[in-house]
Amino acid sequence: MEPEKSFVAGGIVVSIWDNEVEVEGATRSFKSVSFAKRYKDKEGNWQTSSSLRLNDIPRAIVALGKAYEHLTLRQRQ
Repeated sequence: MEPEKSFVAGGIVVSIWDNEVEVEGATRSFKSVSFAKRYKDKEGNWQTSSSLRLNDIPRAIVALGKAYEHLTLRQRQ
């Protein structure tokens, strides 16, 4: 499954997912947001983490802000 939209700032990736759940016989849709930091380890392999260093925080704020903007503006259309 692919995300609806992803925002990348440096190694920070914020993705928006479209989800469906069955509730009392009706299908309901909702959005969720995932957050990850991608980096290469000493051997050059890609790794994923949810821990941030000080310099990652501004990038995380930008990417999360873009995701929030996308979700809120989309809902008003």
